[in-house]
Amino acid sequence: MTVPTSQLRAAFASALSRMYGAEVPAYTTLVNVTTEVNRDTVDSGRLGSLDRVTAERHGAIRVGSVAELADAADLFAAFGMFPVGFYDLREAASPVPVVSTAFRPVDTFELDANPFRVFTSMLATEDTRFFRPELGARVRTFVGQRTLFDPGLIAQARRIAADGCPSDQAAGFVRAATAAFALSREPIDKAWYDELAAVSAVAADIAGVGSTHINHLTPRVLDIDELYARMSARGVTMIDAIQGPPRTDGPAVLLRQTSFRALAEPRRFRDPGGAVFDGTLRVRFGEVEARGVALTRAGRARYDTAMADRDNWHRHFPRTDAEMAAQGLAYYRGGDPTKPIVYEDFLPASAAGIFRSNLDEEATVCATGDLATHYDLDWMAGAIDRHIHDPYALYEKAAS
Repeated sequence: MTVPTSQLRAAFASALSRMYGAEVPAYTTLVNVTTEVNRDTVDSGRLGSLDRVTAERHGAIRVGSVAELADAADLFAAFGMFPVGFYDLREAASPVPVVSTAFRPVDTFELDANPFRVFTSMLATEDTRFFRPELGARVRTFVGQRTLFDPGLIAQARRIAADGCPSDQAAGFVRAATAAFALSREPIDKAWYDELAAVSAVAADIAGVGSTHINHLTPRVLDIDELYARMSARGVTMIDAIQGPPRTDGPAVLLRQTSFRALAEPRRFRDPGGAVFDGTLRVRFGEVEARGVALTRAGRARYDTAMADRDNWHRHFPRTDAEMAAQGLAYYRGGDPTKPIVYEDFLPASAAGIFRSNLDEEATVCATGDLATHYDLDWMAGAIDRHIHDPYALYEKAAS
């Protein structure tokens, strides 16, 4: 007997949440406040049931190479999570030296059962605007010598993706998969970490250590402005703003995100002489999100215009779902404006903004370096040997 994929995925998301809560206690506070806000918010359920919204999570991890990204793809496939979209955060207003995709369910019934997503970023070491060639080569050597995911775990994941997960293996598989993202307590080479941090704190977090970890685990809230206020009232330091579109009295669109500031976590370091000493790093933060209706290509074009004129948002977007549907700006099941389709994906500008708001320094960008334009969707799909789904195609299928 095999375990339904959605149950396996739900168990994985729950296990990661427990682990992350133990590692970052402020995350537990965030989840508790999110649950309170969701319970207190009057909502029609038009963008998902209260149970789905409250259980919903998206995680974020970072890897250093194509091989590591391919292993992550194999692992997530066992949980019914597949790559959707390509995000180039190097070109954001606050550039980050990574390219990303999101692993998530792609079928409506799987999303409804459990919509767990993991935003996965890969270090772009061949982009010489960030990494001079000599440093990029050393980073690739360092990353190539480590093992993020146990080969036995990946082999098991491949078998489960192909044949399903036997019920007697489910608990052990979820436990092993969760452990792969636990924060390592191994001492960090301080000189190497600092050399990478001079390029980007994200680069140091990816390639300055011998493992990966959950960078943030994000609950979904129905009223993000109220969440922000309640977290601040509890004395939790939030970032300066809510990323994404402004609050509006019309239909919520796409994605709004905020977070509490990354906390100084105790870590152990090793100096050039081999001595180990205690220190702290500030790389993990508590993100929270509010999701709205998915926009069509025409809606996204309208969104870009509206974001450049945020104070006059109402001039660009109508105040009702009926008008949104009539103008072809958003996706609705069967074209029925009472059945909006939830936006399941991410916004590069918001992702980069969240990353940046939790860092002390901007990434160092060399104007004379090579953009490394080969980093694109087709390249990534070929590199990990997987189809990367087009989000618009998925929304159009759900709307038909």
